[in-house]
Amino acid sequence: MNILIDKDTLHGVVSLASKFTINKFTTTTHLQGVLIKAEKKELHIVATDLNLYFHKKIKIKESGTLRVVIEPKTLIEYLSFLPAGKINVEVKNNQFIVIKDKDRGVFPIIEAADFPPLPKTEKEESQKINVPFLSKSLSQVLFAASTDESRPALTGINFLTQDSELLIVSTDGFRLSLVRKNKEIDIPEILIPGRFLEEVLKEAKEEKDVFLHYSEGDKTVLFKVGDTSFYSRLIEGEFPAFEKVIPSESKTTVLLDREEFLQKIRRVAVFAREYSNIIIVEVKKEGVFISPKTDSGVSGSSAFQEADVDGEEQKIAFNFRFVYDFLNNSKAKKISMNILRSDAPIVFKEDGKKDFIHIIMPIRINA
Repeated sequence: MNILIDKDTLHGVVSLASKFTINKFTTTTHLQGVLIKAEKKELHIVATDLNLYFHKKIKIKESGTLRVVIEPKTLIEYLSFLPAGKINVEVKNNQFIVIKDKDRGVFPIIEAADFPPLPKTEKEESQKINVPFLSKSLSQVLFAASTDESRPALTGINFLTQDSELLIVSTDGFRLSLVRKNKEIDIPEILIPGRFLEEVLKEAKEEKDVFLHYSEGDKTVLFKVGDTSFYSRLIEGEFPAFEKVIPSESKTTVLLDREEFLQKIRRVAVFAREYSNIIIVEVKKEGVFISPKTDSGVSGSSAFQEADVDGEEQKIAFNFRFVYDFLNNSKAKKISMNILRSDAPIVFKEDGKKDFIHIIMPIRINA
């Protein structure tokens, strides 16, 4: 079968699909590859690591059938060097061949017989989710999820309901993000891998809505984004009791310009990187003093920012990366720090908004 397809389209889809393959060495070589299947004038690109699944449909004019598995890395690199425009793809003599003008790229085929089928989640009832709502909510929590696969529950985004609200929560054990929204969609309590949701958001940025399917029996979710389907098995594990780390009171509230605070953190971070990324934030009546923590306790490098301070003076230490991530992902003009004491969780909020809080655990230092 010979298929005519846009080079950039094939390159983009195979590149995305490759993120859903098994990268480490395995005896199941077909899981290291991408399934390319043609039928009924549609080209299907499928990839899976058995926990996450990717499926993209592309309309084609040809009506034949095709089913092969290709190792994606070499194909992606080769396609990246081809000029834009149409290419011909054909399978012959157990080889996958890409033809552009008089150039040919020949790639070996992996046995496709054992490639696993997609989950049956699509048969479940779907819910429409507004993309701006999903994008804003997830952007406030994804950065706080862990990337440490040894603690699977912390790599996920927890969705749960509380009274009439939808709660979306993430934590890596050192910081926590919590979004509260009116319950406009009926999502059960589920824990979805954060890196999976990142890929869904990237694909959905040009869409108005996405559709969520949930299979309780298979413990699987499906997000349909146009002609692209993203499947994920739910994370099985107990999410931490996050309510316990949220302070019920504070003794000091500091209101700051977010962008200015971000720039101050960046400057002090230049010096803090040499000393375990720790910065000292001293809250005084006139504002906030920021300096790197050093072995000797004396640096000379510092920054000052005027702020509206209500309450006691405080001295706290942070990993600057955690503060930077919050400030960089927030879009608010002003943010507040709510401090109980130097060894208690610090609550960050966006000024004038009650639907989002971010908590950072401070680092213990000598007074």
